Amino acid sequence: MKKYFLLLGACIVLGSCLTDEDAAAAVLMLGRSSQAPVFRKCKAVSENEIEFEFSQPVKITSISFDPVLAIASIEDGSTVRVTLEENTAPGILLTADLLAEDGNRNTINVLVPLRARNNRMPSLLINEVRTEYSKPRVEFIEFIIKRPGNLGAMRVFMAGGSQKPTVYEFPPIEVRVGEYVVLHLRKIEDKCKDEYSDNLSESGGTDSSPTARDLWVQGTAKLINKTGVIYLLDQDDRVLDAVMFSEKPDLRWPKDYLAEAAEFLYSQEAWKTTDGQIYDMAGAVDSSGIKTAATRSISRNEKTEDTNTAADWYITATSSATPGKPNSEKRN
Repeated sequence: MKKYFLLLGACIVLGSCLTDEDAAAAVLMLGRSSQAPVFRKCKAVSENEIEFEFSQPVKITSISFDPVLAIASIEDGSTVRVTLEENTAPGILLTADLLAEDGNRNTINVLVPLRARNNRMPSLLINEVRTEYSKPRVEFIEFIIKRPGNLGAMRVFMAGGSQKPTVYEFPPIEVRVGEYVVLHLRKIEDKCKDEYSDNLSESGGTDSSPTARDLWVQGTAKLINKTGVIYLLDQDDRVLDAVMFSEKPDLRWPKDYLAEAAEFLYSQEAWKTTDGQIYDMAGAVDSSGIKTAATRSISRNEKTEDTNTAADWYITATSSATPGKPNSEKRN
């Protein structure tokens, strides 16, 4: 099973104003040979170093960044390492424009967005999830901050039903211990605003909180269901937290993204099951009690330690979803 399965098939929702065209690398290849170099990926490996991977050794003939970054040195090869003169701010969005040439004078032009390295990611937990929608109340994922830091470049993976997974990437945001961050999964009101600064009362949409940080996914499509998986990844693809839930816990995970997600999370010990049967939904939170109530939620017991199991979670009673606030202790 490939570790990066969700990166390959996911719909990516960047926490910024990128267009669909910007979200994928634009590549133009010119030259003499059919064996022209292929651009594979790029990654910020440190606060002042960025690597670009190609299928064969290349030499960089020109490179620039937006916003402008001063370049200290370039190491050519199959993996091109660009060293910057100064450290970048954590998790900021960059666009790299580079022209490379191989030994046969084939050239390749790459235009690709990426996030700067963020070595200050906070410690946080997924704290509450609403899977149901009743206009204007939209689905949400709530997080609670356990250690301060910057959210930039952290990714939220959501998979549910037969839908392809969705990835939301956080923009750079400084967060404090005890702060609640609510990621609302649709944007259907004009008053819904992303709160990037210290002003937590900017957003006026339904279920916005004046004391919590509200962020909104663009669009109106449904992104999660009562059977699904949510987890957080850092820039090195380490799982920071996860939750798995199913409205039919007596069944097995469908042989699609959900089964792959279950295998991935169990292999990382980000989610645990008592019977060792990783493909059985019995190890997930039983979400059947939600039914169609948009005022119920899957809530973490905030008074106990995180065990990465279904025992950490419960379904709240009707009218007990609490986006941006401590979880209600009223259970279904």
